[in-house]
Amino acid sequence: MEESLLVFATGENEIRINFGVFAGREATSAEIEELARGLHERIQRFAIVAEHRFEFGDDVEASVRLVRVRPEGAVDDELRGRLLEICERWAESCVAERRVEVADL
Repeated sequence: MEESLLVFATGENEIRINFGVFAGREATSAEIEELARGLHERIQRFAIVAEHRFEFGDDVEASVRLVRVRPEGAVDDELRGRLLEICERWAESCVAERRVEVADL
């Protein structure tokens, strides 16, 4: 699977989902649990971190909402591809179901 701007692997054992950029909001607990059910079909142990981080610089202020999936143990290329697919489908479904426009905030 080719990586996208929405979902991408960082290193061997982390997948990042650029949730806030595309959904304009944080992922709900129910959505995280849905992702966990999908991942559990492929891997037994993993962590999901949903974070809201604030970044500041000289000319920049940003609010970043990421969802990170961290499988426990070794992940080969085939499994990584399947996990990316699961995360991509989940994220696209969440965005399609409920998206908040920046102008709405």
